[in-house]
Amino acid sequence: MSNDTKSIHEFDFSLICEYFSYTQRQGPGSPESTKRALDFIDNLASFTKIADIGCGTGGQTMTLAKHTTAQILAIDLFPVFIEKFNTNAKTLGLGNRVKGVVGDMKELPFREEEFDLIWSEGAIYNIGFRKGISEWRRYLKKGGYLAITEATWFTEERPDEIHQFWTRDYPEIDTIPTKLAQLQSAGYKAVACFVLPDECWTKHFFEPQDDVQLKFLEKYPNNPSASDLIDNMKYERYLYSKYSMYYGYTFFIGKKL
Repeated sequence: MSNDTKSIHEFDFSLICEYFSYTQRQGPGSPESTKRALDFIDNLASFTKIADIGCGTGGQTMTLAKHTTAQILAIDLFPVFIEKFNTNAKTLGLGNRVKGVVGDMKELPFREEEFDLIWSEGAIYNIGFRKGISEWRRYLKKGGYLAITEATWFTEERPDEIHQFWTRDYPEIDTIPTKLAQLQSAGYKAVACFVLPDECWTKHFFEPQDDVQLKFLEKYPNNPSASDLIDNMKYERYLYSKYSMYYGYTFFIGKKL
């Protein structure tokens, strides 16, 4: 498979948003990995306040809600995601303590030291890892936690094909030790980190897209942008199957000092 694909930044965001609104997760992850990260967080209670930044339709947020009694405020830039998010929360009987709002992670409508825990899976790349962990820190209480997933290299060197693909769309991708050092420099104690297992990509991210892609092409049979977007997603899946030993997502859990 040749790389004739566009950068994801070249697509209309409304098209990307519609495509991913049909999926339970908008990035790699799983309920098991969310729960594993949550197990590193101390002192969760009914008065705990959690912010989920870049929540999408809330796949990970609903897992957080099922395993805590906390109040959760989730935010995403796209109204269609938030509409589905709040519908999902209501359907699961979580609407009394789980709320999604439309907003920009670059201009968060939060108060300083408002939250005990800030969560973000597969979304911090939109603002950049270093900028995100630095700017979001002020919204955490002292001793509060940050739990995020970030794209990382697993080796110091990797084949050009995968290197060029990732650095084109996300130049901040780096190794796990580098990310841990950045977390520490931003004023956090590194509590834990772990690599997301393959099933977070295959079973929970790529495979559910098979039906979505068929339906999307049926809806937009003569739309080159829709076809190109699906080609991009297929190419990303091909790259992961070929190069997953070199890169992936890593969960980072830090505690504000």
